[in-house]
Amino acid sequence: MNSRKSIAKKAAITCAIAGVVAAVAWCCCPRPSLYPETITFSRGVEDREGMLVHLTLNSDSKYRLRTSLRDISPAMIKATLALEDQHYYDHPGINPWSILRATWGVVSGTRQGGGSTITMQLARLRWQLKTTSLTGKATQMLRALQLERHYSKDELLEAYFNLAPYGGNVEGVGAASVLWCGKSVHDLNLREAVALAVLPQSPTRRRPIVGKENEAHSIAAHRLWQRLDERHDALDEDYALRPDAVVPREVPHLARRLLKANPQADRIRTTIDSQAQRTVEQSLTNYISQHRDVGITNGCALLVHAPTREVLAYAGSAQFLNDEIHGQVDGITARRSPGSALKPFVYALAMQQGVIHPRSLVRDGKLTFADYNPENFDREFIGPIPASEALYRSRNLPAIALTEKLAAPGLYGFLTRAGVKLPKPASFYGLSLPLGGAEVSMEELAQLYTMLADDGCVRPLGMIKTEASTHSRTALLSEESRWLTREMLRGPERSDLASKTGTSHGFRDAWCAGMRGDYVLVVWLGNFSGQGNPALVARRSAAPLLFSMMERLNLPLRKAETPSGVRKVELCAVSGELPTATCQHRTQGWFIPGVSPIKPCRLHREILVDVATGLRVARDDGTRPVRREICECWPPDMLELFRQAGLPRRPVPAFADGEAPSSMSDGEASPRIVSPIVKRTYTLRAHDKTKQTIPLRAETAAGVRQVFWFAGTEFIGSGSPIESLLWKATPGTWKLQALDDHGRSSVCEVKVEMVE
Repeated sequence: MNSRKSIAKKAAITCAIAGVVAAVAWCCCPRPSLYPETITFSRGVEDREGMLVHLTLNSDSKYRLRTSLRDISPAMIKATLALEDQHYYDHPGINPWSILRATWGVVSGTRQGGGSTITMQLARLRWQLKTTSLTGKATQMLRALQLERHYSKDELLEAYFNLAPYGGNVEGVGAASVLWCGKSVHDLNLREAVALAVLPQSPTRRRPIVGKENEAHSIAAHRLWQRLDERHDALDEDYALRPDAVVPREVPHLARRLLKANPQADRIRTTIDSQAQRTVEQSLTNYISQHRDVGITNGCALLVHAPTREVLAYAGSAQFLNDEIHGQVDGITARRSPGSALKPFVYALAMQQGVIHPRSLVRDGKLTFADYNPENFDREFIGPIPASEALYRSRNLPAIALTEKLAAPGLYGFLTRAGVKLPKPASFYGLSLPLGGAEVSMEELAQLYTMLADDGCVRPLGMIKTEASTHSRTALLSEESRWLTREMLRGPERSDLASKTGTSHGFRDAWCAGMRGDYVLVVWLGNFSGQGNPALVARRSAAPLLFSMMERLNLPLRKAETPSGVRKVELCAVSGELPTATCQHRTQGWFIPGVSPIKPCRLHREILVDVATGLRVARDDGTRPVRREICECWPPDMLELFRQAGLPRRPVPAFADGEAPSSMSDGEASPRIVSPIVKRTYTLRAHDKTKQTIPLRAETAAGVRQVFWFAGTEFIGSGSPIESLLWKATPGTWKLQALDDHGRSSVCEVKVEMVE
């Protein structure tokens, strides 16, 4: 009895103190911060739909995710208020009736519920108060009134939801919903909300237990259901939280990158499509597993929506936690040789500048540029070949020859303007760029291909869901050149997909970039250690991986409209030029009017041949029997290319003595000097005899058998058009002249310097 009187006395004193404290606090208290000064929150990364896909621990090893009240399910708010504070929006922070009820419960020895309001609980969490004593309880009430004085009810309720304990190292309803229910707090239904709402009252006893049911939690949840008096299925009461919840750790490379770049952001909404991300990761994992026996152990992939430049899938390695493959290295940003993956841009620029059209013949044969002697991947030659076929078959030598013909600033200037970071000057790379002579990142390569797939403009890839890009809309590639290049990259077996592979020197990297409708996918296979592997031939490794991913992604196909600036015309099937009466085989081909180098075919000609000697004559003067023949008048260098490729062509019969025509009557072009390069400075080494000569070579018209070379007025020597003449140069600026045996000539200027 005395004990009850003592308790009643304490309760009365508490109420009196509370009244005094309330008056003082309401009038005089300063504005406090809602959260402890030392508190830190976990950081979250979301997909494009707002689903949390990556969650970090905070600085004190807890999962506490800052969550806005507007993002919390109404069911969660309803369940929490029903349990903790039914009159939350009606009291000033202290509910006298609740305090009296709780006091009476203590005096009478009957359970009447607690007297703390949500604001009081927030005050306890905010200031880490011990509220078992009268002093502690009074302080709690004072702090509650102080909070109510300066903050709205919604602000206080939000802070409570962010600080409340939900078992173990999980604090705040945002993290609790993800870890215990496997979904965003925004999507909680009432049964899930009830299961979570009862945790803060006793987080240690009621938290989920692995392998068995938690009776304390079940009883509390059932009691709350009864209080809500909702119509519900009996199964709702038996809903269990997930004790074995897996912390979201998806898109780890991108998450780490964005969190580092945005240190102040608690949550980052990315452009990632979770379904596409899982498909890409699973495809990559399956492929690596199937080809591990040939040493393929790692890879990465990037999927981009070209019109928006939004990244939909980002796989920086095959396995993030695999130390054997250095899985935590982000392969998307790592720089490596792209092999032949840059060749499409050489052809696009060449078509844009009027150097070629898709059916133009290009030379796939031996090339020499000073001391640079490039080769094809298979070290063989095909000979003259249409540009479209040369690109699709990824022939090295035609790409290099076209690169040399591009107007300044050439491929180097295009790449730098397109955002590719090339640390060395153009002279350092020379003509090796289209063969992978410079390192690029997958991100840069994807950015280039999105230009090709979309509008040709320079815009960086977007990884955070924001407003549309405001970057320059100046197109580096015309609509016509982009469309023609994509058409050239389409294979006969996959007309819906334009793709290009690239294998780096030493078989260190295998690339494949594909464009389907509005989407660009880039994949890479290799080893972050840089170790070579003969299995890393792109067309046999990276290409099948990309095709498999494309099939599984099932991306929508949008066929691009044919630009109004291109036209289809009839062409000579052999030369790729406008057919004349002598062209017997014809085909259809695209060109850009006013830009593409379209002219009448000069390959097929009708000639006169002396029946008796088989020699060519200039005219039928009636003095001997002649016959008319249609023949292919290939220039000497082209004939040599066919011979090297094992496809020799019949040369045009030689003229009979005294029958050779003048250059005007034959209508052929002057020699074109291809080595040395015009206005190039050549550096020779004084003490190295192998570095003291410069090869001289010129492309000539059909029928030319000898080219004469001069340096100024000094005769250097002569030779066949299919051979290079080595010039032992001396320092100075020289005007080199190439003169063919028909009297046609051309000149180029070069500078020669000598170093020790």
